[in-house]
This record gives sequence, C-alpha cells and structure tokens, in this order.
Amino acid sequence: MVRGHGFGHGVGVSQYGAYGYALHGKDYRFILAHYYQGSSVGQIEGTKIVRVLLDISPGDVGFSAATSACGVTLDPARNYEAHRDGNRVKLRSASGKPLADCGSKLRAAGHGKVTIGGVGTYRGVLEAVPTESNPGSLNVINALPVEQYVKGVIPNESPPSWPPAELRAQAVESRSFALTAGVGGNGFDLYDDTRSQVYDGLSSETATTNAATEATRGQVVTYGGKIAETYFSACSGGYTESVQNVFFGPAIPYLTGVPDPYDYYCPLHDWMLKFSGPEISAKLGAYLDGKLKQVVITKRGVSPRIVAAKLIGTGGVTKVSGEQLEVALGAYSTWMSFQKVAG
Repeated sequence: MVRGHGFGHGVGVSQYGAYGYALHGKDYRFILAHYYQGSSVGQIEGTKIVRVLLDISPGDVGFSAATSACGVTLDPARNYEAHRDGNRVKLRSASGKPLADCGSKLRAAGHGKVTIGGVGTYRGVLEAVPTESNPGSLNVINALPVEQYVKGVIPNESPPSWPPAELRAQAVESRSFALTAGVGGNGFDLYDDTRSQVYDGLSSETATTNAATEATRGQVVTYGGKIAETYFSACSGGYTESVQNVFFGPAIPYLTGVPDPYDYYCPLHDWMLKFSGPEISAKLGAYLDGKLKQVVITKRGVSPRIVAAKLIGTGGVTKVSGEQLEVALGAYSTWMSFQKVAG
C-alpha cells in the first residue's frame, strides 16, 4: 500500500492552499509572500510580448479574421493559409492561390485577434514558422502581450469561482512565470500546456479571471530586483518543497519549502494506492532487480517528498529517484510512504 499527499511537484504556490488563505481573509500579496519567501510584488514597464506554441501542423495552417499578413492586405471575412515551401512560408488563399512569400515566418494580424483553423480564436497575432525537427511541418504560434496571455491562462489554472485574492495571486504568478520560464523553442517561448502553464485563448476567458488580470496589471513577483521564477502546483499535501529537491538545480532562496496549513481543501491532500506484490513489481520492473521485497527511502526533502530511494529486490539493490517512483506507480506526487498489508 502506498500512502501519499499532494498533487504536483510542490514547489512555490499551492493553489488549493492559496484558495484556503483567500477564504480566511488573506490578500494576494500575503499569499505570494508566504509561498515565495522574501519576495516582493513589483511592476513591469511597457508591453511585453510572449510567444506560445499552440500546435505543430503537418500541413497548411488555415486562418481567418486577419487584416494583413506578409505585407498583404487581407479581408477578415475570408480564409487564408500558411503553406510551407522548403524553409520558407508562403501566404496563400484558401483555394491555394499564392499571395506572398513570407520568408522564414508568416505573421497574420487582425483587429486584436485571429482565428486559427482547428485550433481556436486567440488574442494577438498568428505566427507560423517551419518546424526544425520535422521537414514538412509548421509551428503554429500565438504572439501577444503578456496581459492578454494571462487572461487566457488563469481560468485554466484556477477555477473562476474561486475568491478574488486567489485569482489575483494566480494572475501575478502566471505573469511572472511567463516572463521567466522561456523554453527557447523554435519561434516560441512557452507551451500551451502543463509543460509551461495551461493557455486556451479567448474562448476560455471569464469575467472574474479577467478582472483579476486587470486588478494586477503589470505586477510580477520580484526577488533581488529581478522577476522571480514562480513555480506553482495544485496542492502540496501540507508542506511545499524546496526547489533543489525537485529539479536538482541550485537552491533558490524564495523557492524554499513552507507550511501549507489550508491544503486540506485539496481533494488529493491525502491519497492511497493499493497494489498486490506482483502488481508493484511489474510497475517498478524497469528499475527493479527481481521481485520487490522492500522500498527504502534514502533521502527526503523538507515536505518530506522522496528525493532518492533504494529498491530491495530478490536479485539485488537498485537506486531510484522519487520522480521515477511517482511516474512508475501512477502516483500524484513524490510524497509517499510504503507499507505492506497482511492478506
């Protein structure tokens, strides 16, 4: 039997914990200062543009609601397409008529938004660039101001019905994350899923989450005069984790584990998984020598999530990380304990 706590990596803000703080009267500045120790809320100047990968298209990318692309004036009521030709992108009509050679990137803009065929409607502009890893594909990218991006993130990361203080905390941490967590992609900074943060464009926006964005416009978490890397996860199990115990990089002063007293609101605050002996041996088979006899935890973090463990098998002893255990067992976090159950 495996007993566990929390959901996610546990670094930074625990969203259910923040929800609890908001319910108990704490404002978003308090919430951010608690989870990002020693940080402050600062203000960015000017318009910051982010680029989000929405799709990798194996063929032409259709779009509408655009008024211009590649120096050509377009009719927003008509459909057009981005077509890859070698390492260049061509603008074509929906029927395939060539309209312009865009060079290494097609950029299509409209009246503040554009509709991308099979993907959705997004604020900002569409950019299409050849995919480096696939000779026939195009990266479908949404380029837009970070404020508009945040509006398309918050309702996908925090329920819009949650208290304003939690939604404002989410807005500030999502804005900060967007400006620090660039993935260095081919033409893009961020993914539209949990590899970065979940972004679903205009169709996902709500009144409450947009209000949280506007109420915190331009605000970011700062530490030492720089924008902080604002990791967050769903819930911590009652104690967040220090970043070096999860991502195995250097310690970061504002990403240290802290108590999370209201995490009990999370449905996965406590959880349990049950396996028979053959089942758990099969799940850990890639790391196990023989059949499992015992899991010995050799290092825990402050939360205390598993950092490292040994698997005692009938054929020998092997080493495994907490993340490897989590993935292999289908667990919800690395905060686990193991117990044999009679019968």
